[in-house]
Amino acid sequence: MSLELTPQDAPILDPKLRAKDITDSVLRPMGIWPGLPWYVCFGLAQIALALFGVAVAIQFLVGIGIMAISNPVGWGVYIVNFVFWVGIGHAGTLISAILFIFRQKWRTAINRSAEAMTIFAVMTAGAYPLVHVGRSWVGFWLIPYPAERQLWVNFRSPLLWDVFAVTTYLTVSLLFWYQGLIPDWATARDRAKNKVQKMIYSLLSFGWTGSARDWNHYERGYAQFAWIAAPLVLSVHSIVSFDFAVSLIPGWHTTFFPPYFVAGAVFSGFAMVVTLLVIMRKIFQIEHLITIRHLDQMNKIILLTGMLVSYAYIVEFFVAWYSGHQYEQYAFYNRAFGPYGWAFWIMFFCNGVVPHAFWSKRVRTSIPAMFIISILVNIGMWFERFNICMSLHRDFLPANWGIYVMTPYDWMITAGGFGLFFTLFLQFVRVAPTIAIAEIKTTLENPTGFHGKHGHAHGNSHAAQGAH
Repeated sequence: MSLELTPQDAPILDPKLRAKDITDSVLRPMGIWPGLPWYVCFGLAQIALALFGVAVAIQFLVGIGIMAISNPVGWGVYIVNFVFWVGIGHAGTLISAILFIFRQKWRTAINRSAEAMTIFAVMTAGAYPLVHVGRSWVGFWLIPYPAERQLWVNFRSPLLWDVFAVTTYLTVSLLFWYQGLIPDWATARDRAKNKVQKMIYSLLSFGWTGSARDWNHYERGYAQFAWIAAPLVLSVHSIVSFDFAVSLIPGWHTTFFPPYFVAGAVFSGFAMVVTLLVIMRKIFQIEHLITIRHLDQMNKIILLTGMLVSYAYIVEFFVAWYSGHQYEQYAFYNRAFGPYGWAFWIMFFCNGVVPHAFWSKRVRTSIPAMFIISILVNIGMWFERFNICMSLHRDFLPANWGIYVMTPYDWMITAGGFGLFFTLFLQFVRVAPTIAIAEIKTTLENPTGFHGKHGHAHGNSHAAQGAH
């Protein structure tokens, strides 16, 4: 393999940037009081989270009938939001695991925030099924274990497959994320200004010394986690799609859903990463670490996955027409021109038209443009899940037809998901390094992107740079 630099291998960071500058920039937000923008965002998140709590409390007291759920539409915004937030969590694992395996050096500045976003998004997603079941306090019945009830869960149900898939994904992502944090906790420990901080960071870093032995074990473990996590990117949302695909509902019963859902998950996940990083790099003044080139690379992936999602929309209509199946044909005609046609066209515009602006490099590197597009993409992806779930309102028998009109409680539940997610993320950026200090220094030291055996530089150089 040639090690010559080509134009695309140009350093993604300023070669004059010092290791000490990286450490100072990343750890600075952890040692100062946040500014007004952080308090404004946190306050809005708390309001949204309070709305969620009020809606859930009233539902527990009055019953699930306060929601717009009806006989034909038995899932409603609970499953819409569940699928949406599980999809948001896919970008973090893809950036951390798959791009690590392919030695993509530009991931080092964004993987920590993306991993945290994954964990918080999956936690948010998990809240919706627990509330949806009505009696949330017996949610542990979903866990298969011998009990005096002599009852076992239905292993043939895709809803149970979700429990295993999502909990496995959350566990692996959490361990993967925390392992990457260990060297940076040690750096924060060495920079601690008082004994309390030093004690906390010492516990969090598990006695990390930065020795060659520490790095050897770290790199081996990190690579193994990457190989474990990589298949989860494909499996988790494929299993989520089985909630729909294994049914007999027209418009759902298709083998096309797993790849379609995975592409949509990566699409929405990267859009959310762009939304968060555009704000974070500005507030914390780390534009020199999260550069325009990082954002440009992510926008290219948004463009690619956006085209895959657009292709999926077109193929769905083509297959319905080509099949000659009258119920399938009507399901897609109703989706585009029925009572929820407005939601379909919002989805198609945001996901099928807007991302094509990224063909222009000027748009891909414009902060205002990419910020607006990333928000529109996530609006479109929410409406995609809304369109799929609303297919229930008209099935085989017209006598069963109904309509779904969201109540204020539905909107409160939906807003609460964003409140929970941003509450967790805003706290994360205050108390933990938002950029992988050790990893980004390897990019600084090795601008070609060709790493050692396990993808990092060996030895004590990281610990020495982090401590000074």
